[in-house]
Amino acid sequence: MSIHPTAKIHASAVLEEGCVVGEGCEVGPFCCIGPNVVLGPKVHLKSHVVVTGQTEIGEETVVFAFAVVGEIPQDLKFNGEQTRLIIGKRNRIREGATLNTGTEGGGGITRVGDDCLLMTGSHVAHDATLGNKVILANQVAIAGHCVIGDEVIIGGLSGIHQFVRIGRGAIIGAVTMVTNDVIPFGLVQSERGDLDGLNLVGLKRRGVPREEISALRLAYQTLAQGEGTFQERAARLTRDSDSDYVREITDFITGTTDRSFLTPK
Repeated sequence: MSIHPTAKIHASAVLEEGCVVGEGCEVGPFCCIGPNVVLGPKVHLKSHVVVTGQTEIGEETVVFAFAVVGEIPQDLKFNGEQTRLIIGKRNRIREGATLNTGTEGGGGITRVGDDCLLMTGSHVAHDATLGNKVILANQVAIAGHCVIGDEVIIGGLSGIHQFVRIGRGAIIGAVTMVTNDVIPFGLVQSERGDLDGLNLVGLKRRGVPREEISALRLAYQTLAQGEGTFQERAARLTRDSDSDYVREITDFITGTTDRSFLTPK
């Protein structure tokens, strides 16, 4: 066990032999930390938090009461192999959230980037990857093997099907089931997840230039109404547009995936 002398550990917390607690950490009452856990500098576990498994938590991340971080996957194929959960810096993991380690068949690692907000009761399953600045609202469920890009927002009570990819800057409305890939900057809403346009509000808030937003609008119209298949329209956009934002969408569509795509209505 390695506990930095500046760390504050409540007397009722249970730390198993082998864990590492970094500089300036705070471990609140009734927390349990497993033997293979590494807490980076200034991590704060509020109270009644369980951190177990081969889990690393990056600096200044705060974990709130009753979250369970690093438990084994909810996958019947899991057979006790040593897999990991890696959480980045400055995340906020709210009450009752659950994050599982990976599986051997899925690469062995579940990852969460930096500056994410995982609200009450949200779930990140085995082998999922979350980028930076992702927001999961209350009770969002991310299934196994999903890839969630940077700056994605997912509304409350939504579910993301296993192996789905959601591109950077997309937004998913509340109470939505997403069963296919979502293009970068897409707007998805309705119970079964219709692609209903672009996340224009998010683009403007991030200061994307007007000419780039115009290029994205035109690209979306081409994807919705152009000739040929969805992939053929994307390939045509690759040739015709010099916008980096449009290129990000076309690269996403022409990339490797295990799912189909949500397509414009």
